[in-house]
Amino acid sequence: MDHPVVLSCAGLVKRFGGITATDHVDLDLRRGARHALIGPNGAGKTTLVNLLTGVLQPTAGRIALEGEDVTALAPHQRVRRGLVRTFQINQLFDSMTPLQTVALVISQQKGLGAKVWRPLGASKNIATEALALLERLHLADVRGQPTHQLAYGKRRLLEIAIALACEPRVLLLDEPVAGVPAGEREELLQTVAALPADVSVLLIEHDMDLVFSFANRMTVLVNGAVLTEGSPEQIAADPRVRDVYLGQGEGEGKVAAHG
Repeated sequence: MDHPVVLSCAGLVKRFGGITATDHVDLDLRRGARHALIGPNGAGKTTLVNLLTGVLQPTAGRIALEGEDVTALAPHQRVRRGLVRTFQINQLFDSMTPLQTVALVISQQKGLGAKVWRPLGASKNIATEALALLERLHLADVRGQPTHQLAYGKRRLLEIAIALACEPRVLLLDEPVAGVPAGEREELLQTVAALPADVSVLLIEHDMDLVFSFANRMTVLVNGAVLTEGSPEQIAADPRVRDVYLGQGEGEGKVAAHG
């Protein structure tokens, strides 16, 4: 039995002048999904994610979150309804520690805002919750270090911790291993694999090994439009997908290798 759809877009179009960056995209993300969005450079993946999260407004089309039309809602309103994207690096509080950062996000999520923000520990429950989340994401050992001192892989883990602190129902994982050195990737990959089962995840990623090990459903975007969608096995065996990745460097070999 199919799980209910939690996030969907229908006929989504985004034009920048004469360029159509998103071309009538339909996408359904089901509850508990591990769904990957892939495609060559310039396929429109970032534009689509920016539309889903409210950073951009569509030229045409509709976005629904748990059946409610959210097309016109601002990004923070979508976050409040449970649609959360991994934060970009420059949004991390560089001078704060991971424990302070996650505790602040949790207190805001509970509607307590910055007034809890006396010394950390002013609210024991929030500090305990924050520490538990950091332990889950392999960050407990660096909880007291200023964020700007963290290894890059740890900063990416902190982004995921911040996103999870927002209590997402839908999590958009935006290239979680991009730029992460090989030695720090394993921890991050394990963390991604162990995300809560009740959170529906849309993964945007170039790393085909990660995509094929994580996803149980895949959508291939080309020139702003959906080329095909299916299981990892169907995608790996699809000659059109291999053709698209020809000349794209490592992607081509990775897709072929999983076929």
